[in-house]
Amino acid sequence: MRTSTCQRHLNCSDKILSCLDELLHTVFSSKSKHRTNPADAIPEPMLTPTQKSHSSALMRINHTGEVCAQALYLGQSWVSRQEQVRVELKNAADEEVDHLCWCQERINELNGRTSYLNTFWFGGSLLIGIGAGLISDKVSLGFLHETETQVGKHLESHLHLLPKEDAKSRAIVQQMLTEELEH
Repeated sequence: MRTSTCQRHLNCSDKILSCLDELLHTVFSSKSKHRTNPADAIPEPMLTPTQKSHSSALMRINHTGEVCAQALYLGQSWVSRQEQVRVELKNAADEEVDHLCWCQERINELNGRTSYLNTFWFGGSLLIGIGAGLISDKVSLGFLHETETQVGKHLESHLHLLPKEDAKSRAIVQQMLTEELEH
């Protein structure tokens, strides 16, 4: 979410335009990371074509999860009744931008691709976020907490599935997991 969209109340047409802007920036990877990729200092491992393909597929799944996170938090923040909740959702989304960028960078290094369905996943996640937020801010924050818990379990499973030789992907997933558990 852009800072300017959080500092004023948006009307319906503002929200639609903001959503389209967010969709384009998220799905087409024009967001900028704030922190250094945890895998930058790690040399590229020698992976077999099968290992490379497997790592790329797992990182594509993680990337799609980050696309969904952006949309969930956006939807929840739109309907939040409390400024503090909107701030918490924005902070969560900002951290996820780094995860999104790190996954994209690793997919590129592996000569992989992101999901062709990311636009669909973004839209569905936006609606889920709006739905959770419409119930109440308490439910929205509970939904955020449970989402982070489930993402942590998912990332932990990916650490077991990634090839042991792929230290770069493992470093990214480990950092993402650490940050999810800190929430």
